[in-house]
Amino acid sequence: FSSIKRSEQSNIWVGMAKETAHQFGTPISSLMGWLEMLKINYKEPDKVLDITEEISNDVEKLNKITYRFSKIGAKPELAKKNVIDEMKQVIAYFERRLPQTGKSVELKISGDEKACAEINSELFEWVIENLIKNALDAIEGTSGKIEISVKEFKKRVEVEVTDSGKGIEMKRRKDVFRPGYSTKKRGWGLGLSLSKRIIEGYHGGKIFVKSSMPGEGTTFKIILKSC
Repeated sequence: FSSIKRSEQSNIWVGMAKETAHQFGTPISSLMGWLEMLKINYKEPDKVLDITEEISNDVEKLNKITYRFSKIGAKPELAKKNVIDEMKQVIAYFERRLPQTGKSVELKISGDEKACAEINSELFEWVIENLIKNALDAIEGTSGKIEISVKEFKKRVEVEVTDSGKGIEMKRRKDVFRPGYSTKKRGWGLGLSLSKRIIEGYHGGKIFVKSSMPGEGTTFKIILKSC
């Protein structure tokens, strides 16, 4: 029993290390790309200003990631927030960086523009980022769609993230939130496990696979308390 416990703890540390590297990897790769563009466009002031703004966004992203990890294990402060506004920031960040992935993916968001929920912005954004990254990994070809919808009811807000990826087999649906589970050869899946903890442990909500069909795509659903 002690040996199994030590093995589990070791795996969690490995998972956290890889998740940290994964989180920092996106903005760092992006920064490297912007620096190359600066070298190419250094004589064009308008392009330089645009690139420096994106560099600033990536530096801010690194600060956010540091903050997120510092909040694991601590009780986060929740505030009343417009759900769509919070997610639009995440989508805008990904849209500028999608060309670097080599995929042509359409990111869309729709629903109740005034939907309000009690959330911690930094941690909620982390969950949406994890779902978008998961969706991007699931899209095997060079093109696809990721659609996010928001609906508000009397006491709850429902968020659905749907991709046109490879889908998840029925018997694997519960496994996707298990620490260590990953459909990829690289990595040690921890993103969705952390997302579950953030939504259910910190926000008192729910997150689950609503539907999935192999070869057709997957829909993840989040339920939050409304304002």
